[in-house]
Amino acid sequence: MTPNEAGQPDTEALVRARLRSLRQAQGWSLDDLAARSNLSPSTISRIETGKRAVSLDVLLPLARALQIDLEELLESDSLDPDVVIRPVPSHRPGATTWPLSRPTGSTIAFKMRLEPAERPSRPRVHPGHDWFYVLQGRIRLVLGERTIVIEAGEAAEFSTMTPHAIDAIDGPAEVIMVFDREGQRAHLHQEESKG
Repeated sequence: MTPNEAGQPDTEALVRARLRSLRQAQGWSLDDLAARSNLSPSTISRIETGKRAVSLDVLLPLARALQIDLEELLESDSLDPDVVIRPVPSHRPGATTWPLSRPTGSTIAFKMRLEPAERPSRPRVHPGHDWFYVLQGRIRLVLGERTIVIEAGEAAEFSTMTPHAIDAIDGPAEVIMVFDREGQRAHLHQEESKG
């Protein structure tokens, strides 16, 4: 990859490499991508090898065919100081939460420390999908009619359209939670209503 004068990677070279990698990752030949993008195989080949300029009239159909946003294709690959996330804890009664991912992603990750509650949490339903891993302690997962105990080193994954609730039992518990965007909205709303 050719760096520019500022020492940053050349955007055109980066786009060419991404196009080739995305095509190969799909297992597509030049002919396959040509058929999907309505461009000729020779045009795509010249773009990938740097013999044709990268322009919007070819990038738009290629991005559509490869099912990638044009912004992602053109995004700079410069060294980003924000690669490292420094979680800042937020507290509410019975729980401390550390965000482990950026709020803009399609999935959201948190570390959560739960204290045992006097009363079990009320099961809730919302669109989405949840996954969590127990780092330490024990978690009681109420999932529909079932009550499941998840020990340290175990994980659970479930559709959130099933009524569900999680609580620490026998002492504090720490979990890593991952949920999709719908799950994030529901979890944030639940935390606000508890706070």
